[in-house]
Amino acid sequence: MATTAIYPGTFDPITLGHADIVSRAAPLFDRLIVAVAGSTSKKTVFSADERVALAAEILAEYDNVSVKRFDGLMVDFARQEQAKVVLRGLRAVTDFEYEFQLAGMNRKLMPECDTVFLPTSEKYTYISSSLVREIATLGGDISDFVHPRIKQVLDERLVRAKK
Repeated sequence: MATTAIYPGTFDPITLGHADIVSRAAPLFDRLIVAVAGSTSKKTVFSADERVALAAEILAEYDNVSVKRFDGLMVDFARQEQAKVVLRGLRAVTDFEYEFQLAGMNRKLMPECDTVFLPTSEKYTYISSSLVREIATLGGDISDFVHPRIKQVLDERLVRAKK
């Protein structure tokens, strides 16, 4: 039986940390879906469709990885995709408490699905999408944190926003 995992998030923007998790998780599952949250309470720089397109472009090298948008509850999307695993990346111990609580709630809502935590590689532990957005907004160099394509698109978006 093939194992499908989903890696949910807003990915606004997708970072090298996210890509690291995908590159290490892809060989562990038959199918890995990067699930981009469309409905979110977060104020995003990119629309959900833009985030899906950018993530798909950055992750195109992985044959068993697809990028899909979801709206509503992640567990409903997991059921729809017949996923048995939710993949969550951990950057630091401080992430664990929130992620553990989220895993418990997901388990209550969908007992047939387990959460797997994968720690980010050490060189990416300090990277977050919100920090990348803030650095870019303030004119800082984000080259070490995102794929060159993401830097280009984010720079273009911020230049337009300043005009």
